[in-house]
Amino acid sequence: MGAQGDLYERELKHLLSGDAAVIEKVIKTCTDQEAEAYRSLVDTPFMVVRAAGSHGVDLIALRWDFSFPIEVKSSGDFVLHFSRNPRLGEQAENMAIECARSQLLPIYAFRLKKSGGNVKGDPWRLFCLPVPEDLRGPAGLLQRRIPCMCRGPSGNLIMRWEEGMKLSDFVRYANMKME
Repeated sequence: MGAQGDLYERELKHLLSGDAAVIEKVIKTCTDQEAEAYRSLVDTPFMVVRAAGSHGVDLIALRWDFSFPIEVKSSGDFVLHFSRNPRLGEQAENMAIECARSQLLPIYAFRLKKSGGNVKGDPWRLFCLPVPEDLRGPAGLLQRRIPCMCRGPSGNLIMRWEEGMKLSDFVRYANMKME
C-alpha cells in the first residue's frame, strides 16, 4: 500500500479508536448528525490494531460487542472496480474464505478522496464482502445491516461509494446496540 493508502488507514484507525483530534478534522464538512456519531467514538471507541503485512486485512476493530477485520481502500472515483487489479479480487476472495471459517464479517472501508472539495459530509463508506453463508451473532447483525459489494457482469467485485453505509451511520447503529 502506498503512502496515500497508509494515510487513510491511519485515519480510520484513529477515528474508530476515538481520537478526538482526528475526529474533529474529519467532521468539518459533516452534517450535525454525522458529527455527533463520530464524536460518540470518544466515549465508545474500538480497540483497533493494524495488521502486519498485506493479507487482505489492514485493520482489526475490537469492542465488547463487535469485532471485524477491515480492508481499507481509497479512490478519487466514486466507483472502485476490482477488475483493474487481479490481486484485489484474489485478496478479497481469500479474506472472505478465512472470515467465513471464523464466522467473522469481512468489511471494506472505502474512503473517497475529496478532490477539489466537491463532496461534503462523511467521506467513509462501509461494505461487506459476500460470504457463502449467513453469519451468527453480532457478525450476523452486521451482515444484514452493511451493504454487500456487488459483482459486475464478469463476476468481479465493485464498490460504488454512494451504495455503501456511511461510517457515521454504522457508529450510530453500533452504539444503539449498546443501549
